[in-house]
Amino acid sequence: MDNGALDFRDRDALFRSVDGGQFDIIVIGGGVTGAGVARDAAMRGLSVVLFEARDFASGTSSRSSKMIHGGLRYMAQGDLGLVHEAASERKAVERVAPHLTRQTPFVIPAKNAAVVAKLRTGMWAFEKLGSVPKDRRHEVWSRADIEAREPSLDASDLSGAVAYPEYLTDDARLTLANIRSAVTHGATVLSYAPVRRLTMENGQATGVVVGDHLTGADERVQVRGKVIINAAGPWVDAIRALEDGAARSRLKLSKGVHLVVPRERLPVDRTIIMPAADRRSVFAVPKGQMTYIGTTDTFYPDADYWPTITPEDVSYLLDASARRFSVSPLTKADVVSAWSGVRPLVAEEGKSASEISRKDEIWTGPGGVLSIAGGKLTAYRMMAERIVDLAETRLGRKAKAPATAEEPLIGGDLNVASTVSASGPDGDRLVGLYGSEAPEIFAAGGGPAIEARHAVLHEGALTLEDYWVRRSARAWFDTDGGLGALAPAAEAMAGLLGWSETETQRQITLCQTTQRDNLAALEDA
Repeated sequence: MDNGALDFRDRDALFRSVDGGQFDIIVIGGGVTGAGVARDAAMRGLSVVLFEARDFASGTSSRSSKMIHGGLRYMAQGDLGLVHEAASERKAVERVAPHLTRQTPFVIPAKNAAVVAKLRTGMWAFEKLGSVPKDRRHEVWSRADIEAREPSLDASDLSGAVAYPEYLTDDARLTLANIRSAVTHGATVLSYAPVRRLTMENGQATGVVVGDHLTGADERVQVRGKVIINAAGPWVDAIRALEDGAARSRLKLSKGVHLVVPRERLPVDRTIIMPAADRRSVFAVPKGQMTYIGTTDTFYPDADYWPTITPEDVSYLLDASARRFSVSPLTKADVVSAWSGVRPLVAEEGKSASEISRKDEIWTGPGGVLSIAGGKLTAYRMMAERIVDLAETRLGRKAKAPATAEEPLIGGDLNVASTVSASGPDGDRLVGLYGSEAPEIFAAGGGPAIEARHAVLHEGALTLEDYWVRRSARAWFDTDGGLGALAPAAEAMAGLLGWSETETQRQITLCQTTQRDNLAALEDA
């Protein structure tokens, strides 16, 4: 796989390449944490194999609010260490993936001068702790500024606002860039390869038995590893149970829901932070021709692949927007798409989902498996560094972190502005997805068919959903919810993956069903 290209069409050869092998590190989970672990370990010269049960980033790591942020909310919770790390890591992600860290101001409206003063004090401390440069510090808006800069906001009860720069990202693409970068350093990665059980010797975990989700094979290969790292996100407890059937649950899952509406219906130029009825903060975020609103934060019982969106979730977000914006209230008819996901929070007794710390934790199981959970998208790189440090110690090596904060990820070796201009009329979107590879997509003609072909040949896509949801984000941010992209993308993928007409239609139907299910709650909202 040259230059990080992921071409998974010959899955038999890929499975044969790892069957019976031994690696320094086995990583379970292909979300952003597992991807970061694989990249970090491979850059240290360790032999690495990563197994993901479905597609890379198909769980939490494609269902976030898509923000790389400095952790201002943790200042209010008194978690200064998390604030400092988040601010530092925000800079690191910007260095290695400038195309995936697009700066956008966040705006916090304030109802009186006392609130403005309190916000300014908090911002000053936040900026000092995070070593924020002068040109990226906050500014204070008057009511007149709000009316001029964000006229859709209802400023009638506002004294002013505080605006400060943060970053939006494409979480699935950030994960994929880490996966591909790990491959450039020698890692082997397999998707749709669920770990079915651990192999044990003298009470210690020595390897994994892996199935094939696409063929239904329960046990296809067996691989040995000196250190096994469990980075399975919401499924961390399930992997821990393979090691110790009596292990108590360490996670508390929280559901997050986002709604997407046309930007012309909620015309914002910056990310607006607004209070919901329960006083939690909800965001309205501009993204191309769309605006997305999120997120909910409620406990959820199971690690479902697509957590159920309820009428209450929809009402909660629509009501929050109605409370803060002067446009005619959004209705369920305005919602083009929606997504939901679960966060793997580390359980804290007696706390609500919003109150639980987002700090990550590492546990060592009785069989020696290292498990990591919690944490935030922004801090994925440091989470990876910490657990690979432990793995190196276990391997008898002196831990020495590689330059993961300096070496560009795949697609990150670019000047964003010049690459946008070289990528045609859709340049901003293409660069936000592909970075330095965007001009190639444009030169080939662009559009769903070209993008889907690239997804198969270079990005490991094996299903239509892989392209539609995670490689292109068309499922969320196309004006028709991405439905118009399905047929041309499926046709392009069919020729490469050998799909019959029946299978091609089945792939399209699965995506249509996913969208219909995600929007089903609107019927009752």
